[in-house]
Amino acid sequence: MTVARDPGIAAAANALEGTEAERLADGQLAGGEDELDTSLRPKRLADFVNQEQVTGQLEVFIEAAKRRGEPLDHVLLAGPPGLGKTSLANIVAAELGVALVQTAGPALERKADIAAFLTALEPGSVFFIDEIHRLSRAIEETLYPAMEERRLPVVLGQGAGARTVTLDLPAFTLVGATTRTGLLTTPLRDRFGVCHRLEHYAPEDLARIVQRSARILGVEVETEGEREIAERSRGTPRVANRLLKRVRDFAEVRGAGVVTGDVAREALGLLEVDAAGLDRHDRAILDAIATKFSGGPVGLSTLAAAVDEEQDTIEDVYEPYLLQQGLIKRTPRGRVMTPRGFEHLGLPVPEQAASLF
Repeated sequence: MTVARDPGIAAAANALEGTEAERLADGQLAGGEDELDTSLRPKRLADFVNQEQVTGQLEVFIEAAKRRGEPLDHVLLAGPPGLGKTSLANIVAAELGVALVQTAGPALERKADIAAFLTALEPGSVFFIDEIHRLSRAIEETLYPAMEERRLPVVLGQGAGARTVTLDLPAFTLVGATTRTGLLTTPLRDRFGVCHRLEHYAPEDLARIVQRSARILGVEVETEGEREIAERSRGTPRVANRLLKRVRDFAEVRGAGVVTGDVAREALGLLEVDAAGLDRHDRAILDAIATKFSGGPVGLSTLAAAVDEEQDTIEDVYEPYLLQQGLIKRTPRGRVMTPRGFEHLGLPVPEQAASLF
């Protein structure tokens, strides 16, 4: 009721409108975010926060390749969405001082598609394929000789009169990004000379990212405000930047343009992102397991029906973070709530659930 009467709160709510369509806690790039995401990306290895082991090794490999005048070995970057794989691909090209050509696995449907990209590459270019695990087998097999021998076999004609012509390709570096390493075939994975996995960020590193992004956006953020956003960002820079953008809207209406700790807490409360980074969709799953099924075990199909969500969405989008945080666990009989999950909801552990631990 207070929100309806207070014009400031109402204006903030209007500024934050649209969060229903985009899931704030999701590391995937949402529609309309491309420009903001690009503007906030680090441009050099020195600007890339965290992942020191990855950036340290890449720095050495890039410098060695430049000194020898050779292309960098093909690079595979793995990890959950929003951790900086695309940013690193752009940084590799920038550090090498070469052009970046970018596409995505689902966009390469025919051999002619990949051939068009490969034959148009300039010498030394970085060819970046996002979601590389979604390449078809035929496209993969076309990449093998291109990666190893810099040659592209092209079949001309059909039937008995068909003949194969081999085109020479310029030296290039393929950078592949994947969120599902297990879906990559062994022959493709083995052709990458440099393989790195990006890990989730600590809150203090995310606070540095929020500070840098706020400076780029021209937003004044106090230390406590940075920490509030960082701690609710699920270890993911993209989520931190998204929350910062939404909290900025709130701060302009309710906080004189300054993101203080109180403003951040109030804004994130309005956005239904709690202190652990869970949104209402996450909490709905936890609440269903805890209250409707007494802590479990409950099968995936039953749980999906209970929260009115697709099974694949629960398994691929919502569950990973809940599992990482130890709020639920998978068992042969189904999903069960952990004591930590009950604690997060402020509920006692039922005797039936306690017997599972």
